Amino acid sequence: MLRFRILASAIPLLVFALFARGSLLPGPHPCIAIADTTIQIASVPWHADLHVAFTDDPALATVRVQLSDTADAADFAVIDDADNAGVGSCEANPATKLVSISADPAPDAPVIYLSPDGPADYRIFVSSKSFTARDAAALVVGAGGGHRRLVAASL
Repeated sequence: MLRFRILASAIPLLVFALFARGSLLPGPHPCIAIADTTIQIASVPWHADLHVAFTDDPALATVRVQLSDTADAADFAVIDDADNAGVGSCEANPATKLVSISADPAPDAPVIYLSPDGPADYRIFVSSKSFTARDAAALVVGAGGGHRRLVAASL
């Protein structure tokens, strides 16, 4: 009976420690550093400053991101060949901005259409062991504040 009480009292402490740390899974999360700001994929959605979603329908997108074939043709390129590339390159600081990828878009959240075809607001190239194209697109849109980079002129 004493063992059960010890176990029952330890479980809430373990749960609290996981949530207080802000991470359920250990290890680094994809991130980019721009000037003094770090943009990182959030480990838990409720810690995120910006939520983005993806769509397969270009008509529903608020931001279009094109996958480029070469790094030279991209606005943003992620290339890492080493297993531990970038260790320590995105240290969390007070200016760290967290981005979460949501399954269902919120009304004011950016909705990203990721495609190898243009036109696009951003062009990215990804050749990475730790980043997916979706991670890179979410980070680039998050770095832009969730808005389109290019605004179409209208008369």
